[in-house]
Amino acid sequence: MPTVAVDKADLYELLGKEYTTEEFDELCFEFGIELDEDTTEDVKGTDERPQLKIEVPANRYDMLCIEGIAQALNEFLGNKEAPKYTLNPATPEVTLTIKESVNEVRPYAAGAILRGIEFDERKYDSFIALQDKLHANLCRNRSLVAIGTHDLDKLTPPFTYEGLKPEDVKFAPLNQTKEMTGPELMEFYENDKHIGRFLHLIRDSPVYPMILDANRTVGSMPPIINSDHSKITLDTKNVFIDVTGTDKTKTDIVVNTMVAMFSGYCKKPFEIEPVKVISEHNGETRVVPNVTPRKAEAEIDYINSCVGLDYSGDQIADLLKKMSLQAKPAGDNKLEVEVPITRSDILHQCDIMEDVAIAYGYNNLKKTKPKAETLVAQPLPVNKVADIIRQASAQAGYVETLPLTLCSHDENFKFLRQVDDNKTAVKLENPKTVEYQVVRTTLLPGILKTIKENRKHSLPIKVFECGDIVLKNPELERGAFNQRNWCAVYAGKTSGFEYVQGLLGKIMQTMRTKWLEDPTKDSGRGYWIVEDKENPTFFQGRGAKIMFRPAEGAKEQHIGAIGVLHPEVLQYFELPFAASSVEINAEVFL
Repeated sequence: MPTVAVDKADLYELLGKEYTTEEFDELCFEFGIELDEDTTEDVKGTDERPQLKIEVPANRYDMLCIEGIAQALNEFLGNKEAPKYTLNPATPEVTLTIKESVNEVRPYAAGAILRGIEFDERKYDSFIALQDKLHANLCRNRSLVAIGTHDLDKLTPPFTYEGLKPEDVKFAPLNQTKEMTGPELMEFYENDKHIGRFLHLIRDSPVYPMILDANRTVGSMPPIINSDHSKITLDTKNVFIDVTGTDKTKTDIVVNTMVAMFSGYCKKPFEIEPVKVISEHNGETRVVPNVTPRKAEAEIDYINSCVGLDYSGDQIADLLKKMSLQAKPAGDNKLEVEVPITRSDILHQCDIMEDVAIAYGYNNLKKTKPKAETLVAQPLPVNKVADIIRQASAQAGYVETLPLTLCSHDENFKFLRQVDDNKTAVKLENPKTVEYQVVRTTLLPGILKTIKENRKHSLPIKVFECGDIVLKNPELERGAFNQRNWCAVYAGKTSGFEYVQGLLGKIMQTMRTKWLEDPTKDSGRGYWIVEDKENPTFFQGRGAKIMFRPAEGAKEQHIGAIGVLHPEVLQYFELPFAASSVEINAEVFL
């Protein structure tokens, strides 16, 4: 869990009460955070101010600074109401235009403006520290999201976010006076302990992402560094926040967190000036930040059953108020909950139930037995299908193996005699070893590596795996998706093709899928195989595609492959005998 160091005197002033270390430790425990250290004794006789080091949950991004901790605890104690964030003007006057040139690097951006801020040294330090905490936590060391903050009075809206060729980049970075080009910046910060570790994020990109104002003045080069021209000082009154990233959802969470924590210092507290993000090339034009609370629902009986209470909807709503959530009964057994922008951790009614338990007090809970069947865990459908296939494979005499999801690039492509088209495999940007370069797109390498390590065992060796592969899909927000596959390999003195084909038949029979001799004539659900002369993983003329029709009249699907492995494949994996494999997409049975 992240540890946040806050000024002890400032926090107690914000809470309106002085606490002993024991009292504050107890308050933290009740709220679900932990007082890690009180430095009062350590700084006695020095000019340093005592600090409280507090461990907060990793998903409570609103508590990564003193402002968020104080607000959450004040609401928990009933000292303050949850703030109501407003946008002014309702129609944005400032725009941020995203150009298509950044698509290859960091395609998403958001922004916001805080006006009339009064900074002092400790508020300024907290503002910078929150950015660092978010970068290290939610932003995954800036790889997903990067934050830039600017003195708005030194820039001229409207803003653009575009990609420039490295040699066309020219500006003086933060705390420097000399203007540098993109390559010069990379060389200058190569050995910098703080900035140097982020250079790989864009160094090899054809363009570098840039935030520019109306005069083409550089605001920042995300995710590396801001421009010195627009740096924030204690005298800054109006702050422009730019947030760029590769993940749209996290980009919006970060900008919401930044404005939620520091809009309280604006001339009119909790008033935020929105920015219109213009992104016509991908249909992502929108107004940010969106401060409208999210709607969520929870079942009253579910909450009572889990927590061991017998509360009405209104009583539960009173408890949720202590946790920043506004709720009201809505129909039979339903609770309608408004989730503020500070609570991005609320994803399911179980999160709401947990907040009810915290607000009621874990120490006050009585030992009870479950009242509802909702507490009985059930497998996800995809896991249920996988378990059925596992059992059928084991009944056929095959042994399950559980290799790693990551593998080397060669194992995923070269060793299988496949060519990387850069469209299927998710590759690690900065792998620590060559063994873990890509996320597997097939289960076959892991099984063959397992057989390699056990090749001295008696033949035949029959193993299988039912696990996830990951495939790229640029249409998805995160650009990739998991797919549950099943794969089996028979290795022995002969190829054993008939064994893996027989195993496939057993799996299909188990999944109520019949063999279709002639799919053009045979009706209904079923499967068949078609010779595949183009798959280089298999011996020429000994490979086939597995086809599947889920129902009468449905479109046929190519769901996998079966065949005798090519001798070169076996040689790459150092297997001195013949082998056959079968692999299918198990999700077609859902």
